[in-house]
Amino acid sequence: MNRIRSSQHGVALLEVLIAILVMAVGIIGAIGLQAKATAAMSDAGARAEAVIASERLIGLMWNDQQNLTSYAWSGTGAAPPALSNWLTATQASLPNATVNITITPQAAGSTANQVAITISWQRRSSDPISNHTLTATLAQTL
Repeated sequence: MNRIRSSQHGVALLEVLIAILVMAVGIIGAIGLQAKATAAMSDAGARAEAVIASERLIGLMWNDQQNLTSYAWSGTGAAPPALSNWLTATQASLPNATVNITITPQAAGSTANQVAITISWQRRSSDPISNHTLTATLAQTL
């Protein structure tokens, strides 16, 4: 009986060490999962800001259809005066945002115009560039 007891010395300590190791791996995994969830929420927030900004611009264009072509912009050079306030607000909510706005007339004789707004942004330099494109058809009301 003495022999069996002597061979089991330290087994409880080994079990405790293994339990601590398993617990540590689980905690590290939970921390990593939380970090990924936080990053996903940040990206979702930025995407929501882009959606809100593009919808707001469509509203501005809808109310100013006589000057619709003045909203077209490739994102380079000075922004058209019609876009200045909107662009300032958009770049404040989406850091490093770039904007491209194209306006394409529909068929001859039609009063409708196809508008495409693309907003691109990059939160950090290590992040990929994210894009949101909104396409709408604006028909002039008589």
